[in-house]
Amino acid sequence: MQFFAQAQEQEKNYEFSGYIKNLQSFISINNPSSSNTVLLDNLFHHRLNFEWFPSEKFTFKAGMRNRLFFGASTKTLDPSGNLIYGDLIDAGANDYFDLSALWVNNINAVGHSVLDRFFLEYTNEEWEVRLGRQRINWGINAVWNPNDVFNAFSFTDFDYEERPGSDALLIRKYFNYISSIEVAIKIFDSWENATMGALWKFNKWNYDFQLMGAYVEEDIVAGLGWAGNIKSASFKGEASYFIPSESNNKTSFVLSSGFDYLFENGLYAGVGYLYNEAGSSNAAITELFSFQLSAKNLYPYRHAIFTSINTEFNPIVSGGGAIIFTPNASFPLFVSPSLSVSISDNWDLYLGAQLVWSKFDNSYSSPLGAGFIRFKYSY
Repeated sequence: MQFFAQAQEQEKNYEFSGYIKNLQSFISINNPSSSNTVLLDNLFHHRLNFEWFPSEKFTFKAGMRNRLFFGASTKTLDPSGNLIYGDLIDAGANDYFDLSALWVNNINAVGHSVLDRFFLEYTNEEWEVRLGRQRINWGINAVWNPNDVFNAFSFTDFDYEERPGSDALLIRKYFNYISSIEVAIKIFDSWENATMGALWKFNKWNYDFQLMGAYVEEDIVAGLGWAGNIKSASFKGEASYFIPSESNNKTSFVLSSGFDYLFENGLYAGVGYLYNEAGSSNAAITELFSFQLSAKNLYPYRHAIFTSINTEFNPIVSGGGAIIFTPNASFPLFVSPSLSVSISDNWDLYLGAQLVWSKFDNSYSSPLGAGFIRFKYSY
């Protein structure tokens, strides 16, 4: 019987994994002309990952998000009085192909499913080829990634650890374990929506470097990234220069760089800076949650300073926080503390908040803030 069980295990060429999460959100809106308002949201989130290994060199991977929203957000209306939350969720879920379904959409609940991973991969000693919906990650920094022209993401979206994918072809050639070149192209039907590029990675002076050239939605992009150490501190950075193909549009430069350090007692600390030429010098603090995100515009403001600290209090409890400060006239400030508890091998608890302040009419106030409680079961 033991031999039969071992034979069955050896013959298995697929794998399932995933998680179930429940996220409670408490959103406080401070309106000086009326009383404060607290909105409640709830999200049930089921994820299913599937991997199939038909041969030694081929792998098929698929990942599905199934989410059920209910609470204040599902009651969001447009100026004409129409419900729009379901359409907003669905609009941002796909790339070229529509791989999503809006299976509940009313004032009480929104149910949405999407395949955010769906690709076939071929690998050998020197080559890697992927075709389908995949994550093409060309970024280096933990917060802002000007080189990540395929899959820009917002650091405020802490509940999407997998991050979005692109319907694309990726071809990577390895020269050795520290040097490679890759070419990627998203599926497109017009040059206005086209994104394609090449990335060369190499090591010099004990630093990992990357050089990137791309065409991104009518912009020609040149990028540079690096990662290394200054003594015991990690030093990373990346920069991209966007040159529009249309003469009436403006060029844009984005630079993100920072240091992080792990102390002997397990305390991790980091500091970083962002220069975002497309950002504003006087945007409202609420733009942080609604601006048009892209690798060309990673933050609503032109300058931002980032600091973070994280530590393990004991083997099952860890915590920390991040602060982003913008040195302009309104002094926007973003603070995000968090606490994580490993309840058991499969259960985790997360407590967090996102708080913002800015200067308005000679006073420093917080127009909104949010608190979060999340339970997660992994399988």
